Amino acid sequence: MDTTAVLLKGPRDLDVGTLALMAPGAQDLVVDIHHSGISTGTEKLFWSGDMPPFPGMGYPLVPGYEAVGEVVEAAPAAGYRPGDNVFVPGANCYEGAFGLFGGAAARVVTAADRVTRIDAGLGAQGAVLALAATARHTMAGLNKSMPDLIVGHGVLGRLLARLTLAAGAPAPTVWDIDATRRSGATGYDVIAPEDDTRRDYMSVYDASGDINVINDALKVLGRGGEIVLAGFYADPIQFAFPPAFMKEARFRVAAEWTHDDLTATRALVESGALSLDGLITHTAPARDARAAYTRAFTDPACLKMIVNWKDMA
Repeated sequence: MDTTAVLLKGPRDLDVGTLALMAPGAQDLVVDIHHSGISTGTEKLFWSGDMPPFPGMGYPLVPGYEAVGEVVEAAPAAGYRPGDNVFVPGANCYEGAFGLFGGAAARVVTAADRVTRIDAGLGAQGAVLALAATARHTMAGLNKSMPDLIVGHGVLGRLLARLTLAAGAPAPTVWDIDATRRSGATGYDVIAPEDDTRRDYMSVYDASGDINVINDALKVLGRGGEIVLAGFYADPIQFAFPPAFMKEARFRVAAEWTHDDLTATRALVESGALSLDGLITHTAPARDARAAYTRAFTDPACLKMIVNWKDMA
C-alpha cells in the first residue's frame, strides 16, 4: 500500500512524493487524511535546518502532527469503524522515511490509541485541535496561573487568550510586534510592547518562541511573578540575571499536550466554550505543498496554513 506524502529531504528541500506504507497490525487503523496543518514552530525549525538534536529526527522525514481524516480500515479489536472521523497526531508508518511527525500524507497507518474521534462538522478546523490542546496543557493543572500577559498573537497566543476568557479569568493583555497581527481579538486587547506601561504582570506566557522576549518580560514582571515558556526554542535559553534576581522571577517550561488535553479541548470546542474561528487564514491543495510550506514559514500574515488532501487519496 502506497501513499502520497510531504517529504522533507533536508533543510528547505521539500516536495510531495510517493512512499510505501507499513502493513497495519491488529491494533492499527488506516486513515485517509482530509486536512493537515503546518506548524510554524517545530516544523519550521526542521524545514530551516535550525532544529537542535531531537528524538526521532532524521531526513528524509514526513512532517505533520495536526491532521484530521476518516477511518477506512479498522481491525475488529481497534475500537473504531470505517467512516469514523478522527484527529491524527501524526504517524510513523513509512518505508524509507522518518515519521516525524508523519501526518502530512494522503493516507496513514496509525495505532488506534493515538487518534481521537471528532465531529465531522469541524472540517479543517479539526486540525487546529493540536494547538488548542497545547494551549490547554500550558494552562491547566495544579499550581498554574492564568496568563495576564501573552507575548505573541499567532494561533497559540490567540488560543491562550480564548481559553483564559473561557475559564472566567480576567482578560489578558497580548503583545505583538507586527501590526498586521494585532487584529482579530475579541474580549481582550492586543498592543505593541512599547505601548504597554504596566509593570506588575504576575504571569507572562511567551507564545512567540523568541528567546529575546524573556528580557522584555522581566522588565514588566511583578515581584515573584512567573514567565511561562510556551513556544519552542532552537537557541539556548539565556537572560540577564540581575533583573530576574531583583524580581525573584520564576520560570516554567510547558511540555507537549497529552491525550487528556485533546479530549478536554475537543469538549470545549463542541460545547461552544472555545471557538476555533478565524485561526485558519490560508489553505492549499496537497499538490502545491512546496509553496504552501514556504508561505506558512515566511509570510507573517499566514496564521495557519491547511493542506487539503481530499483529492490525493
